[in-house]
Amino acid sequence: MKIITKSLIIATSLAISAQATPLYTKCVACHGTSGEKAALNKSLIIKDMPKADFIAAMKGYKDGSYGKDQKALMKAQVTTLSDAQIEELASFIVKK
Repeated sequence: MKIITKSLIIATSLAISAQATPLYTKCVACHGTSGEKAALNKSLIIKDMPKADFIAAMKGYKDGSYGKDQKALMKAQVTTLSDAQIEELASFIVKK
């Protein structure tokens, strides 16, 4: 049973890695593999956001001007991202 569980975990990780840019990998647990989940049942569904709004939100989390309940959590996630990396994330996750 342990072998099956470990195999499923590895297979899931490989599937996520194949679909996600390295930058998005840390987002998957809360936002889902394609941004389809409301993180902790509190956030917007990021795949449905306009690209400009997604970028503005990420930059706002980074400078502390955006967010509510999860503001501190998200600030920690985006603090080290450059504008180019935020743009890459937006291009990966937002399809509008």
